Amino acid sequence: MKELKVAFFAEILIEEFDGASRTMFQLIKRINAEQFKFLFIYGAGPDDIMGFEGLRIPSVNIPLNSTYTMALPDLAISSIKEKLQQFKPDVIHIATPSILGNFALKYAVKNKIPVISIYHTHFISYIDYYLKHVPFLISKVRKMVASRQKVFYNQCDLIYVPSETIREELIAIGIQSSRMNLWKRGIDTTLFSPKNKNPAIMRNLTGNDWPTIMFASRLVWEKNLETLFKIYDELQDQQINFLIVGDGIAGTNCKAMMKNAVLTGKVDHQTLATLYASATIFLFPSVSETYGNVVIEAMASGLPCVIADGGGSRDFIRQGFNGFKCEPYHAADYAEKIVFLLKNKELREQFSENGLHLSKQLSWEQLAERYFEDLTGLATPDSPATIT
Repeated sequence: MKELKVAFFAEILIEEFDGASRTMFQLIKRINAEQFKFLFIYGAGPDDIMGFEGLRIPSVNIPLNSTYTMALPDLAISSIKEKLQQFKPDVIHIATPSILGNFALKYAVKNKIPVISIYHTHFISYIDYYLKHVPFLISKVRKMVASRQKVFYNQCDLIYVPSETIREELIAIGIQSSRMNLWKRGIDTTLFSPKNKNPAIMRNLTGNDWPTIMFASRLVWEKNLETLFKIYDELQDQQINFLIVGDGIAGTNCKAMMKNAVLTGKVDHQTLATLYASATIFLFPSVSETYGNVVIEAMASGLPCVIADGGGSRDFIRQGFNGFKCEPYHAADYAEKIVFLLKNKELREQFSENGLHLSKQLSWEQLAERYFEDLTGLATPDSPATIT
């Protein structure tokens, strides 16, 4: 059988960088080298990607969020084209509709190479946060981003979307539904599990045995941090702990606005799993999630969830069955539901049990198997692409 060749374009290939990176590496680590050959073209990342051929190209920090970088293919056009001409891909995988992503798409269309993409980041939802000081631009920029995404994704042969909510939003901006397939995200239930519960660790962090409300995420404004601050204020008359796990450009603001909260900074996965399992309630007001990995991680750890009724993560929650959804920017709604849960142990146990049941249905093995089957389906081994 012919070895299937995949050219994989991504801005950042650092495994633990964010949810999108972790998703990509769940696939990368499962590549069968006897059946597939990958070429990675990327901006930021290690010299070696699981032993496969790679080309790292120049990149710059993004002005509005310096923790992210943007690859600049124009500074390496001859190197990229030479690599692709030598490699002769059967399929092109594009992680995001960036400058690099558009370069890859243009190359694929020109050479009649099928394209697969995973919808990792819901960029449109970021606009309100980054342009809040120039609100007159929001509508124009939203239309511009929607138009560009429509053009980009309607040239892809297959787009994996993580939730029905996101799929509906993409259809609304004109992306063809026939190109989209629902492809959720998996969860490592051997890592994220109630078995990791350790009250002593939580006690060491907080200095007491009060209930702990946990928030875990990159500390960036598009995670609806302003509402998080207001929820914190609403709950200051309660004997509870606020645990903030993660780091980012808004970390200093979080410390200033939530003076009594415990901020851990970034932690490794095993520590994160222990904190989930040892907390009382998971709070997540973000409405910018494409999927919401942290919500399913919390559920898999047996942690009841109170989240925003917005973004892709809303699809995890059946209201009052396995969690609560709240009006996204209404701090009092979150606070009311958190207090209600704190007073109702039986309901917390119900949410925990039902959340565990949902998380056990999400298997990376099955998702990866489908991805590699779809690569094979997109490729035309008997009619190799002509590279120009």
